[in-house]
Amino acid sequence: MGKMNKPDILTGKNKYSTTDKPVFRKLGKLQLVSAFIICGLIISLHSSAQTIRVKTGIEVLKESNFKILQGKRVGLITNPTGVDNNLKSTIDILHEASGVQLVALYGPEHGVRGDVYAGDKISDFRDTNTGVPVFSLYGATRKPTTEMLQGVDVLVYDIQDIGCRSYTYISTMYLAMQAAAENDIEFVVLDRPNPLGGLKVEGNLVEEGFFSFVSQLKIPYVYGLTCGELADMIIGERMIPKPCKLTVVKMKKWRRKMNFEDTALPWVPTSPHIPFAHSAYFYPVSGILGELGYMSIGVGYTLPFEMIAAEWIMAEDFSAALNAKQLPGITFRPIHLKPYYSVGQGKNLQGVQIYLTDFQKAQLSEIQFHVMEVAAQLYPDKKVFDHAPEDRFDMFNKVSGSDFIKREFSKNYSFADIQNYWRKDVESFRKLSKKYYLYK
Repeated sequence: MGKMNKPDILTGKNKYSTTDKPVFRKLGKLQLVSAFIICGLIISLHSSAQTIRVKTGIEVLKESNFKILQGKRVGLITNPTGVDNNLKSTIDILHEASGVQLVALYGPEHGVRGDVYAGDKISDFRDTNTGVPVFSLYGATRKPTTEMLQGVDVLVYDIQDIGCRSYTYISTMYLAMQAAAENDIEFVVLDRPNPLGGLKVEGNLVEEGFFSFVSQLKIPYVYGLTCGELADMIIGERMIPKPCKLTVVKMKKWRRKMNFEDTALPWVPTSPHIPFAHSAYFYPVSGILGELGYMSIGVGYTLPFEMIAAEWIMAEDFSAALNAKQLPGITFRPIHLKPYYSVGQGKNLQGVQIYLTDFQKAQLSEIQFHVMEVAAQLYPDKKVFDHAPEDRFDMFNKVSGSDFIKREFSKNYSFADIQNYWRKDVESFRKLSKKYYLYK
């Protein structure tokens, strides 16, 4: 992942390790000096790569002295991920900015300060740091009402996303754009990196009848756009009835091939179970399966979304069968654990930890279906759709964007039966989305 000699943050391996002592024993003095010079150059290049400092939208806005917000009353949609490169909150930045009047805050799922558990509803209150009123967009109201927008000239959106359709922040952005259009309010997106990069696209488009807050937009499960680009697409493809006046404050130095660690930006947990940048890589790996509440996906343990386990799995057999599939960019390791909470709490579970050995080659969202297939082969009396709580099927279909996945997969428990469906929209969406690229 990344440039030559860059350690894989998920495996800790480095192809060009200078600690390979047996090689150096065989070198003569001149060769040894040359080798150290080359190693020094490589390390220097690596260090330079690490100092690349992408400037997010808030940084670019600061550089302009908040030009587009001068003299305006601002409503800010944000959470703890809305920070500058020095981790100062966008809330405080706009509150202190000369010529800018921050008059309202709007909190998505998990809240403005990030202290709300997934799915919990949020009430309105005042922010203790600034005294600015905070309105919940994840309670009884998910779309800002006219009353919530009283006295607001411009809505600003600054939230780090993770590039997966079922993560609710983009749904909040979509509904807020609708509200801005209906109330003749400007809408500004302070753009941030897609941690999965801008090239990876996976999954089917959402079908009619399955749009929801976890599948609000007609986009693939992994969509390969930044929030700013997605906002442009929402307007350009007429995904909302009336377009709002949209401004995207572009990043500087971000490129589509970058994963989050390439940006050298600090990672702020986007939610309690996405504590690290690489957690975002694993969210699409197991998130759909996790909606069934039948097998542990690491939520409640130290590896959220990075593992699959259950009481009835034999770890060594399970990992061997999955590795035999030779899925590109993926390796499975046997794991034994006891979750602290959630699925399997306090029970001895066995399963696999999932390693991404080649991020670019890995089909992230397909891994969970291969896991379900192998589980059905090894443990036919434990097939997931025969045993998972039926009240979880609706959410499974919503995050899948269709009931086709459950309906067809449950017949033979074979990924081959749904593979063409899962992949059918990828190339057409990739072609469409290029119209809205803001970055090379």
